Amino acid sequence: MKKFQNVTIKGTKDGLTLHLDDSCSYEDLKKELDHKLSESSRSREDRLISVHVQVGNRYLTDEQEEELKDLVRQKKNLVVDSISSNVITKEEAEKIKKENEIISVAKIIRSGQVLQVPGDLLLVGDVNPGGTVIAGGNIFIMGALKGIAHAGFYGDKEAIVTASTMKPSQIRISDCITRAPDQYQDDEKREMECAYINDSDQITIDRLQVLMHLRPNITRLEGGY
Repeated sequence: MKKFQNVTIKGTKDGLTLHLDDSCSYEDLKKELDHKLSESSRSREDRLISVHVQVGNRYLTDEQEEELKDLVRQKKNLVVDSISSNVITKEEAEKIKKENEIISVAKIIRSGQVLQVPGDLLLVGDVNPGGTVIAGGNIFIMGALKGIAHAGFYGDKEAIVTASTMKPSQIRISDCITRAPDQYQDDEKREMECAYINDSDQITIDRLQVLMHLRPNITRLEGGY
């Protein structure tokens, strides 16, 4: 009799975890999964059980993911919570790369203009009143911020905004919003500042030097000479 070894079922406090071998054929995997789930569901109590599926280094198409979900759902008390894989598509890899790279732009963002990037933004220039810069990650402005800056656009609350002159009409980080104090004078000389979300879930504007303690991993450069 053939020994099934391609599917391992482990019980956890959250339900079941299915470890699916990534070296066998997809069809053999489905057959064994159906067999083992049928045996498992007979011995379980009549309640909904959450199932986490791990497929290792196997890439699954959307259709194959749906097939596996349907196969699990056919067992009366099992429901798929997640399917995880170590493999991603080229498009997904390119998206991650874009979200983690720094885009450098040298220009002035004038009133009515919007500059948006998927990752970090390094702007060499000013953001005038009425201008807007948006980044999926951090925003570094080597100039004056007098318009709107929105960092962490996709929900990253660790994102920060820095500017040589910090006089924004509005700063947004993730879903938090603030604006600079009204008392700044045009002729007042100020050092470079940063904005970040503090422990109270509010945006704070402070000296740039605090970042080395608040966001020690902000740089993407490792090592040195």
